[in-house]
Amino acid sequence: MTFGYSTAIKHRFPELASQAILFYGITTEADVSGPVREFTRIANVRLEAGSEGEFPEVQAWRRTFAKMGLKPTQYRCAAEALLRRLRKEQNLPAIHPLVDLCNAISVAFAIPIALFDTARVHTQLEVRQAEGTEVYQTFSGETETPEAGEVIFADHAGHAHARRWSNRQSGRSIIRPQTASVLIVAEALHDGAAEDLMWLKAALEHALPDAWPLGRITNFPTA
Repeated sequence: MTFGYSTAIKHRFPELASQAILFYGITTEADVSGPVREFTRIANVRLEAGSEGEFPEVQAWRRTFAKMGLKPTQYRCAAEALLRRLRKEQNLPAIHPLVDLCNAISVAFAIPIALFDTARVHTQLEVRQAEGTEVYQTFSGETETPEAGEVIFADHAGHAHARRWSNRQSGRSIIRPQTASVLIVAEALHDGAAEDLMWLKAALEHALPDAWPLGRITNFPTA
């Protein structure tokens, strides 16, 4: 399996920075309550000083969505959506230990983190513009076809694993109880994004082995 960005995306968004890792050995029997609580606390402290829409990380994604022809307040990056929910509800829902951990890290850094079950991705995952023939599966199991030109995560079999870039992931490759390995992708476009992503990656590399001592991390350079 490979992961990367099309030449067109790299040229259009030269400010883009990303980090990706593969993690093997996931189980649902993991206690992530400690790090989830700490990372959520960090996010809440930041939200006390201002709303998520004022964060430079979020503003950068809003500019990117506008550049793609999307209304930023209608279609939000995943990190902004989580921060918005956290601000309103004071907590994030428990879904799966790995998802809960990554959601907490995402709000702490205000950077979207995508998780893909590698068993559900065909060979290569690439962030590129849709051709208009790809198939996207919603969480409820319905199918959609992204319009040509929309930025998606796509594999070689024509599955769209995320729509509108960092806005909405597909139900096809979400983390399930039986998921054993996952590709974790974090992306940012703000000033200082590369450095912040290194800190985010370090947080992941510390938290993952604590929760899954038998798991294995593999660095995954993006192409």
